[in-house]
Amino acid sequence: MRRTISRRAMMLGAGLALAARRGAAAAAGRGPVTGLPLPRYVSLKAGRANARRGPGLNHRVDWVFVRRGMPLQVIAEHEHWRRVRDMDGAVGWVHYSLLRGDRTAAVTVPRAALRARPAPDAPVVAWLEERVIVALDSCRERWCKARVEGRSGWIAKPELWGVDPDETFD
Repeated sequence: MRRTISRRAMMLGAGLALAARRGAAAAAGRGPVTGLPLPRYVSLKAGRANARRGPGLNHRVDWVFVRRGMPLQVIAEHEHWRRVRDMDGAVGWVHYSLLRGDRTAAVTVPRAALRARPAPDAPVVAWLEERVIVALDSCRERWCKARVEGRSGWIAKPELWGVDPDETFD
C-alpha cells in the first residue's frame, strides 16, 4: 500500500522543523538566522549605516553610524537584519551586509596604554585616547593584542568596549 503525502503536509512539516531548529538555537543562546552566538561582537563594515527602529526598510531611521570599524554588539537577528548595541547603549536594526566579523574595540578610559607586552610594567608603545577604535588580533584573560594606525601592542581588557571580560580568542 502506497502512502501519499500532500505538498501542504510537507510544507507544514518543513516549517515545523525550521521553527524547532530556530527555537533550539534561541534557547542555546544562538541566533535563529545564523546559528552564531548571541550576543556577539562585530564591526561596522561601511562608513555609513542606518540604525532603524525595526528590521526592514519600512522602519524609521533613528540615527546613522558614521565610523567604519566601530565595534557593535549583535543582540538579535531577523532575516537579513541584526539588532545591534553600540558602546553608549544605543540600539537599532542594521542590515547584515553593513557588518563584518572582524573584531574591533573602543577605548573606554581617558588615556590607555598600548604596551609592548601583556604586562602593566611593559614599555608603552602608544597612548590611546578615549573612543579610539583598535583592531583586535587576540584576547587573553586580562589583555588584548591590538593594532591601530600602524602600531601594535597589548591593552588591558577592562579599558576596552567590544570584548567581554571573560572572553578569550586567537
